Amino acid sequence: MKKTLTVLIAAGALLGAAGCAAPQDTTAETCARVQTVGAGPTSNADKAGMIRLANRLRPVEATASADLRAPLQSIIEFLDESAKETPDTGKLQEMQGKYTSAGQALSQACGGGGQ
Repeated sequence: MKKTLTVLIAAGALLGAAGCAAPQDTTAETCARVQTVGAGPTSNADKAGMIRLANRLRPVEATASADLRAPLQSIIEFLDESAKETPDTGKLQEMQGKYTSAGQALSQACGGGGQ
């Protein structure tokens, strides 16, 4: 019984490892998920709100379309740095351009939020 259970667990682990890549969403699916996250109560400007928003965007970024993965990553990185106890203002200034561009890319890809 133990050998059978061990074999089944090992087989399950191998199958899980072989199929560990998450499926990639289309741009429309990614936009819908981003809009759902953005419509939630997490978009507060305080540190706790930024942390919640970044944490809600992480699973979206993990399966985002190729076009939107980089913009989402830039937004998450900016939110993470902003939410730190003592954010590095120089780093934030450097990230501001990418953050703004990422927001514009999302807006453009998602039809300005009108989808």
